Amino acid sequence: MSDPNSLISHLIELRSRILKALMSVLVVFLCLAYFANDLYQLLAMPLLKSLPENSSMIATDVASPFFAPFKLTLVLSFFIAIPFVLYQIWGFIAPGLYRNEKKLVAPLLLSSTLLFYAGMAFAYFVVFPIAFAFFNSVAPEGVTVSTDISSYLNFVLKLFFAFGVSFEIPIAIILMCWTGVTDAKSLREKRPYVVVGAFVVGMLLTPPDVISQTLLAIPMWLLFEIGIIVGSLYAGKRCPDDDEDESETPGSSSAE
Repeated sequence: MSDPNSLISHLIELRSRILKALMSVLVVFLCLAYFANDLYQLLAMPLLKSLPENSSMIATDVASPFFAPFKLTLVLSFFIAIPFVLYQIWGFIAPGLYRNEKKLVAPLLLSSTLLFYAGMAFAYFVVFPIAFAFFNSVAPEGVTVSTDISSYLNFVLKLFFAFGVSFEIPIAIILMCWTGVTDAKSLREKRPYVVVGAFVVGMLLTPPDVISQTLLAIPMWLLFEIGIIVGSLYAGKRCPDDDEDESETPGSSSAE
């Protein structure tokens, strides 16, 4: 990196990777733009099923019927293009990694994508129907529930992000165990604090009801346990492999 030409080449490659990632999102967006209204209707299905009879969603802003579906399509395009975006990140950092690091990082990129999708699916198919049914059931008598489409979109996107990130807990634990920041035994000793912390995080990230909080806290705790089991398999494996890689370099140079 001390060589200016090397730094410039890295910056050029970084720019190329970023442009490719943005282009992938744009291509997916152009393919989905025609179905923007259908995608929004699919997203609103859990709420529409729980609304009282003869009730529907509303649009309080003049432009929201146009912008809300396209905003959803843009965010969805990024979610769909995440594998290609992560591939570009992998292509940029891979040359600087050891062999054992490549063996770990590649599966982690794939598993982190799948876990993020799993978190979103859990929110859509499990949390939304229960939460929306609860909200509509506690509405005061004489109050007609008619949710604004923009408010609903912002609400569900926050939940998608919260559940998607929360499902990345095993990846974070594996990385911490692998790098030596902590170990499985230490994490097991902190289990009571983790359980309490999971419910606190669930309270902060979900709507103010016990159902949504519990539906986020319990998967977080289970994923924490899974992370401990898998992380214990990677604990302490980095240093020996790195030493082996480093020891190969002098040997190969002396042979030459």
